[in-house]
Amino acid sequence: MSDRSLRGMRLGSQSMQSEEGVVFADRVLYDYRCMTCNADSTIAFAIEAEAPEEWECRGCGAPAVLLVNSEPIHTNNLAEKPPRTHWDMLLERRTVEELEALLAERLDILRERRGTATPRTEVQAPRVGAEESQLA
Repeated sequence: MSDRSLRGMRLGSQSMQSEEGVVFADRVLYDYRCMTCNADSTIAFAIEAEAPEEWECRGCGAPAVLLVNSEPIHTNNLAEKPPRTHWDMLLERRTVEELEALLAERLDILRERRGTATPRTEVQAPRVGAEESQLA
């Protein structure tokens, strides 16, 4: 069995294709500065590619801002909508008055249940007749 195995080759980890005749795309370097840790990063992009205004900082992971003429550009994040919370979605369907009425109704139901229910500290003995009726 051992004489059938391939030797001297790491299958899947290296390409057998050489880089002869491969023409790499022209590149341009862009600088980014992290406003959190003040680290500068240089990232290479293809000339045809548009550089993003923000790039993840290699040091801390915070967004780094593109530098133009050694000055950070100011991104306009005002156009982005803030994320909607559960409360915002709830207020789209009901008014505050409707929610207060619904809360009062549900609290009344819970209070009625508590008044008629047995306390949890008491342990009820199982009924013998109930098991026989379920088996039949």
